[in-house]
Amino acid sequence: MQIEFLGTSSMVPTKERNQSAILISYKDKGFLFDCGEGTQRQLKIAGVKLTKITKILISHWHGDHVLGLPGLIQSMAASDYNKVLEIYGPENTKKSFENMFKVFVFDKKIDIRIREIEEEVVFENEDFILRALPLEHGIETLGYCLIEKNKRKIDISKVKKIGLREGPWIGKLQEGKPILFKGKKIMPDDVGSVASGKKITIISDTVPCRNADLLAENSDLLVCEATYASKLEDKSMEYGHMTAKQAAELANRSNSKKLVLTHFSARYKNTLELEEEARNYFDNVICAQDFMKINL
Repeated sequence: MQIEFLGTSSMVPTKERNQSAILISYKDKGFLFDCGEGTQRQLKIAGVKLTKITKILISHWHGDHVLGLPGLIQSMAASDYNKVLEIYGPENTKKSFENMFKVFVFDKKIDIRIREIEEEVVFENEDFILRALPLEHGIETLGYCLIEKNKRKIDISKVKKIGLREGPWIGKLQEGKPILFKGKKIMPDDVGSVASGKKITIISDTVPCRNADLLAENSDLLVCEATYASKLEDKSMEYGHMTAKQAAELANRSNSKKLVLTHFSARYKNTLELEEEARNYFDNVICAQDFMKINL
């Protein structure tokens, strides 16, 4: 999996930071988490084809998280997007989407399916599980986590040593099933091992809350908003945001391996103060920058 930060500012963009958007690439799929104003241009600068996006996951309907949707979808249509674009979001997403698009005239349309999230498990297939839980931000807001399923890896050298070749036997071993080969029972662990899947959690705008802890638990990568430093904690609570300290405490409580801070107030010309504050409570932390990539 690759995570690319397309926008790391909060409500007001800066010369260096666009509004909120994160792209997770997994195999041939692209999951776009939020779509602040200018996201389609960020994708072009990053060299990402718009047709790569298969799902858009909206945390909430504040403008800095969704104002890029009309332009992005218009450009996707112009790019002859021929997939089904799935858009997920909190309660009233369908109504908000319809109201937004009453304002614009589209010459070309694409197939869009909108789902308002009501259950914790948003989507599941053979590769991963996508979960969501409500956060606390004054309006309906969701946090997400993408959990890759464990995969069994076959050691080809061990397979060849016992005389196995490509075929149904290999498939069964990869599924974790024993096989009988030349009168001998071969267990999956004899020729391979299980690789643990990775977990990425994205905590959008919120004050500290129980559901943020539940989503973040044992994350390989925790991406968390940190709009202010602790000296502005009163302002942070007033507007429903976390401080860098609170984000670091969340990472510590949840046993996360790495913390990436994002969604910074435009008042910060650089994020050194926020990173230093967070590092007092959690060691493995960095501040995101636009176009920063992380591979898991």
